[in-house]
Amino acid sequence: MAWVLKMDEVIESGLVHDFDASLSGIGQELGAGAYSMSDVLALPIFKQEDSSLPQENETKHPPFQYVMCAATSPAVKLYDETLTYLNQGQSYEIRMLDNRKAGDIPEINGKLVKSIIRVVFHDRRLQYTEHQQLEGWKWNRPGDRLLDLDIPMSVGVIDIKTNPSQLNAVEFLWDPTKCTSAFIQVHCISTEFTPRKHGGEKGVPFRIQVDTFKQTENGEYTDHLHSASCQIKVFKPKGADRKQKTDREKMEKRTAHEKEKYQPSYDTTVLTECSPWPDAPTTFVNNSPTPAPTFTSAQHNTYSIPDSNSSSPNHQGDGTSQGSGDQLHSSATIQETQQWLLKNRFSTYTRLFSNFSGADLLKLTREDLVQICGPADGIRLYNALKSRSVRPRLTIYVCQEPLRSIELERQDTGSGDSSNGAIYVYHAIYLEEMAASEVTRKLALAFNIPLHQINQVYRQGPTGIHILVSDQMVQNFQDESCFLFATIKAENGEGFHIILK
Repeated sequence: MAWVLKMDEVIESGLVHDFDASLSGIGQELGAGAYSMSDVLALPIFKQEDSSLPQENETKHPPFQYVMCAATSPAVKLYDETLTYLNQGQSYEIRMLDNRKAGDIPEINGKLVKSIIRVVFHDRRLQYTEHQQLEGWKWNRPGDRLLDLDIPMSVGVIDIKTNPSQLNAVEFLWDPTKCTSAFIQVHCISTEFTPRKHGGEKGVPFRIQVDTFKQTENGEYTDHLHSASCQIKVFKPKGADRKQKTDREKMEKRTAHEKEKYQPSYDTTVLTECSPWPDAPTTFVNNSPTPAPTFTSAQHNTYSIPDSNSSSPNHQGDGTSQGSGDQLHSSATIQETQQWLLKNRFSTYTRLFSNFSGADLLKLTREDLVQICGPADGIRLYNALKSRSVRPRLTIYVCQEPLRSIELERQDTGSGDSSNGAIYVYHAIYLEEMAASEVTRKLALAFNIPLHQINQVYRQGPTGIHILVSDQMVQNFQDESCFLFATIKAENGEGFHIILK
């Protein structure tokens, strides 16, 4: 049994100023026998507390613990939240630890849980304008993400997913009973969200937050289990190391008395419990009438790309629909432009060009695209828009030996290829690969011959012998060589051979 002074009750009863007098008065009354011990304990300024009952301030035991392998700053005062410096783009390990006691949350035994890691603003002012801040960052850094998961380095994470519209978050499944580590990379720096660029130490702080959910009866991971976060600042590469060193040197110059006001630097950062991020359930799971963004696997896109022979939904039966060709036309609608971007491996920029029609996209110059998409993708997109094909490695001209009935006109003698007086019309065959199979395929395309019916391709040699066209022979073709070709039935009657003359 213990006597505990309840200061809030003392204040409410108006005994603050006369506390000493009250105690002496109580003593006098006890001495006179006016009050018993139980009467004293019943006074409002005291409360009886049984040690067998659970303490109100007993530390709650969290089911999970998340530890980031990055040192905390030594320049943080006691009782303030820790601050950790990170380098932009560097991989940092977050260890996902099962902290449950025996019998805690038994329903997740043998099952996976889902965690969402996100980088968010620490300042409340920036949290209110988060959407505008992130949109501005995305415009300046098209194609980049604020947060990525280093998949090759990570251990025990399953079904990793990212959302193109949520550049600051990544989700995955993991088994609490197994060793799990998620390596994160933060690509934004603290000074990118300050009105003036003062350097990393003047930049805004961020938070790394982890929200964990268990699976419900309907199979969705929406039942919240635990959330924790920590405060960080992100610097340009190597900047975090320099800042940590600077803070350490400043602390070494302080007196022993001053050092007592600061907390020591720890080798790792333990994320402290917090409330779940407000949009955590609705960002990843469609549990409301409003459709939520659908996450796609980080390893591959799951966009639906229309077949090249199909028409656009808005132009059913239109043979000239944008979906029927690889070239983007100026008449393409916004939807057709999006399909073209997906088909040509520009899915990263579909959201950026979400309001662009074909004409809008074609008006952009090479410099515009390089500035928007970066040098590599900008040049690739420019070449795709202008339909710039790869320069062929070899060009040959081929003509099918004509019959008398399709002769166009008589020609003067003197042409080596026209000894019979006919004009031969040649087709240009452009070879991207110096291979016999490429010759066969291109001949089939040029002369509308079913590829499966071509058995062999021969070249007519001296004295009319037939030489099998091999890769080595193709590699020795002279550029812009001219050939006549004829077809003969195969010996077995199935298909035919092509003779190049």
